[in-house]
Amino acid sequence: MNKIKCECGHINPEGTVLCEACGKPIEENQHIDGNDEKKLLNMRYDGSARRSQTYRKSIIDKIWSFFSSVKVGVWLIILALIASIFGTIFPQEQFIPQEAVSRDPAIFYEDRYGIWGLMYYQLGFHHMYSSYWFITLIALIGISLVICSLDRFVPLFRALRNQKPKKHKKFLSRQRLYSESINVDDSDVDKLVQGLKNSRYKITEEDGQILAEKGRFSRWGPYVNHIGLIIILIAAILRTTPIMFTEEYMWVREGEQRVIPGTNNQYYIENKDFILETHDRNDERFQEAFLKEEEIASNFQTDVVVYEAKNADVVGAEPELEPILEHSIQMNNPAKFDRYTLYQQGYQLNEFENMSFHIHEADDSEEKSLGDFTIDLSNPESVYELDSGFRVELTNYYPDYIMTENGNPASETDFPRNPAFVVTVYPPDSEEGEVSFLGVGRNIDATGENQYKVAIDNAEFRDVSGIAISSDRTLPYFLIGAIIFMIGVSQGMYWQHRRVWINKQNDNSLLVAAHTNKNWHGIKRDIEKAIEDTNVTMVKDQQELDD
Repeated sequence: MNKIKCECGHINPEGTVLCEACGKPIEENQHIDGNDEKKLLNMRYDGSARRSQTYRKSIIDKIWSFFSSVKVGVWLIILALIASIFGTIFPQEQFIPQEAVSRDPAIFYEDRYGIWGLMYYQLGFHHMYSSYWFITLIALIGISLVICSLDRFVPLFRALRNQKPKKHKKFLSRQRLYSESINVDDSDVDKLVQGLKNSRYKITEEDGQILAEKGRFSRWGPYVNHIGLIIILIAAILRTTPIMFTEEYMWVREGEQRVIPGTNNQYYIENKDFILETHDRNDERFQEAFLKEEEIASNFQTDVVVYEAKNADVVGAEPELEPILEHSIQMNNPAKFDRYTLYQQGYQLNEFENMSFHIHEADDSEEKSLGDFTIDLSNPESVYELDSGFRVELTNYYPDYIMTENGNPASETDFPRNPAFVVTVYPPDSEEGEVSFLGVGRNIDATGENQYKVAIDNAEFRDVSGIAISSDRTLPYFLIGAIIFMIGVSQGMYWQHRRVWINKQNDNSLLVAAHTNKNWHGIKRDIEKAIEDTNVTMVKDQQELDD
């Protein structure tokens, strides 16, 4: 690496624009910061040597230079924003409604949105934010932020830490605020320095040359912003992993006890009761809504008990459940335990729980029972042995019966909303069965020659609650990142880095130059106040000389 020696004797790294010690412009490098054709110096990075502007030979140098470009970072952000917009055109895969015809993305998008939905699915936009290419794009933004920050922060920190009060006249005269004074004695300088002290400037003196500075920490605001953004981006990437984020949905029926998905069999939930309250149809506030809906829910809640399995890690063992929470889950009133949150998200009323049947002779108009049985629609048995000697085999079960276009029976869902059965009845001491098709409003003799019929006696119903389970361990990281980001915003917005150089020349003249990263009116006011009752000339704004 080539070193650059300044006339003041200081050795500067290759690529330095302004000498780190005296600030004299290094002629061959002025094009780097755009100083070659301008009166005023570019003080954004204090003329320090940046890797991206110096080394361009190796592949690592080229990659570093590419990602250190602000333009590259901006374009990556724009691409991420455009991708995010496409991701919001239709619901993402995890937000497909529970009542949809099918929650299979390959079916849902085309069925609901036609050809546009099919294209949306085929292009992979249905899982946009968890796709590898989108995560890669977010990671590239993070890499750009890291390299941009290191490329600028490290040399700037070194330059500000090592800055000297004594500066070359070329450096001082090319600052935006500058003045030359004659006939200035030491008392005038002392008054000037004291005035700056009164404005809370930190004074550094070396060989009679003076540097007054305050608010340096505001220069680190953008880099603190970047740290906050990097933490947020890392949290966003971690949120795509099941370790840091899980989101599940379950249906739990009244009286049912089930393991909570996504908890590794550690927690169970029991639905004690489901409560639905509706608005009064005579309430004038909802008359327009009642024209579209038969009833409008004012409250729906599930009274639950959450259990923890104490031996969840023992394979094959019956869970030893210990209740840890009783809660009434309502909209905007979720149940929280450990790192999980349970939300009330949906419900289904009057789902079939079980159906009771009896057997009678086909030609018996009174339908005298020859034996009865009950089918648990959530867990049906394959064979029912009746006390009267009859045996009933459940050949086929369709929880949510539909007839396909081909005329074949099928089940639209796994939930017993419209149950239908194919049963085979074996009379006592007989191995020849009679096949019947049973359903709500259906009792079909498959052959037309059955001696026995199966009739529905009764049906019991229950309500079903839709519970969403969420566990998000990334929220603290998002919060920390946001707080750090706002600290950086405050640093850069409400404070300014102000510097005033006061240098005595051999001809007893006094040079005063000043620079700030913002609020030039403020630093002018500080200097004007400090030079009151002195012979020091007020600095002039040389901005017009740079135009």
